[in-house]
Parts: sequence; C-alpha cells; structure tokens
Amino acid sequence: MAEYTQILLDVADGVATLTLNRPNKMNAYTRTMMTEIIDAFDRTDADDSVRAVIVTGAGDRAFCAGADLTPEDGARPFSDPTEVPLNDVKVRDGGGYCTLRIFNSKKPVIGAINGAAVGIGATMQLPMDFRLASTAARFGFVFARRGIVPEAASSWFLPRLVGMSQALEWCMTGRVFGAEEALAGGLVRSLHAPDDLLPAAHALAREIADNTSAVSVAMTRAMLWRNAAEPHPMHAHRVDSRAIYQLSRGADAKEGVASFLEKRAPAYPGRVSSDMPSFYPWWEEPGWE
Repeated sequence: MAEYTQILLDVADGVATLTLNRPNKMNAYTRTMMTEIIDAFDRTDADDSVRAVIVTGAGDRAFCAGADLTPEDGARPFSDPTEVPLNDVKVRDGGGYCTLRIFNSKKPVIGAINGAAVGIGATMQLPMDFRLASTAARFGFVFARRGIVPEAASSWFLPRLVGMSQALEWCMTGRVFGAEEALAGGLVRSLHAPDDLLPAAHALAREIADNTSAVSVAMTRAMLWRNAAEPHPMHAHRVDSRAIYQLSRGADAKEGVASFLEKRAPAYPGRVSSDMPSFYPWWEEPGWE
C-alpha cells in the first residue's frame, strides 16, 4: 500500500477505509490531500477485493474543516498573482478534481462524517453514495460568507441530493448547521452516537459486500448517478436494456439464481476489473475547456 502523508488507506475484509489524516489541522484540505485521495480511489477501483469504500476523518473534532489557507507547503488556492485565461487548467478548482474522481468510483462510497464538515469538507461528501453522520457533526456551505461561490461541482450534486430549495437556503445563508438539520434536509442517511458511527458504516458496507455482485453494484452506481441527469427516460432504457441483456447471460446472474434456489449465501465470481459489460463506459467523459 502506498505511503501517504495526509490520508490513511486501510483495506480489510473487502472494505477500504480512507481517513483524512491531519487531525491537528482539523483535517483541512490541501493539494497534497487532493492528490492522495485521487490516488487512493485509483487503487480501490483497481483492487477487486475492495467492495466498498468508507471515508472518514481522523480525531473526534472534524471530518474536514475546509480548505487549509495556511498549509505547510505554502500552496494556497489562487496564490499566484498572475491572471491566466479562464480555460487554463490552473483555473480548475481543486475540490472538483476530488469530487469528480469520487463520482467516477466503481465501488460504492460511504461517508462517515465524524465532526465538523465545512466548505470542501461539506462538498466533498456529495458524490458519496451514502452519508452517515455523528450526532456531533456540523455542516456548512459557507462560501457566500467568504465572498466566493460553492465549488467542487456542488451546484450539480447538492440540488440532486436535497432539492433546489434546500440547496439554495444552505448556500445562500452560508450558515453552519447541526446533524439533525442535515438529516431532516436529506443530506445524511442516519445519525449515530460518535462511537457507533464507524461500526454503522462498516455494517452498511458489509451488507453490500456479503450479498451483491460487484459488477452489478458498479453498473447500478453508474446508471443511477448518470441516467438520472438525462433529459428523457429513453436514455436510461437504452442502458438498462443492454446491461440486463449482457449481465443476465453471465456467471453472476447464474450464481444469483442458484444461491437463491439453494437458500445459501452467494459467491459471485464477476470482477469489476474484467467483467463489466462490453459497452461500459457508455458515456463520453467531458474534458476541461
């Protein structure tokens, strides 16, 4: 496993746990953390033993308290006074690199939000498939209170998760709010006592890992995230028809039926690295311009 300086990555029993690991800085986000998170997701995608990824923060104070404006390496956002063209790669938001990589994960992603989650600490969670929160967690889309705007592609993700009205309120007021409001607003799935948070996240990961086909889950994740944004259901119909046709002829479908009839736990042979449908990916990934 790679040696990281600002995250930890542990893989055990089919579950990867990625921990933001700057507890003395409330796990504040840096360019180094960004590159390490991206690398970690590259590794979990390539590792067929990994069935789910849990993301959490080190310590008991914060999941991620936002971007570090005073990092040790001095690499502050937009610190270069030279103005560049707006299509220059230097303009790209560092939070967006992270969220787009999580969005493209082939494995389900579970956020275990253990404390303060503000700025990128809040927007980083949005492409995760489930967000479980400690009762001590706090959230804030605080950008308007800093004279900037929501980043990390959150203007695409947040309204899809919580609805437009709720997204507008949280982003326009920029206020920090508690875990109960996050639950009521649909941002998080469930609340847990601090000591119960990671066990609950692992229980959800185990439910996926122990009962489902890795190929089916990878396809389902991509289909739900991408097809829900299409302008007409025919786009989804084309994808799911092709997917059902190909997967129903494969080894995982045979095992799914056999294990059901034999009343036993399934042992799916399919691998995400080699057994995805022939038309995957079916979309053209847009580039920066």
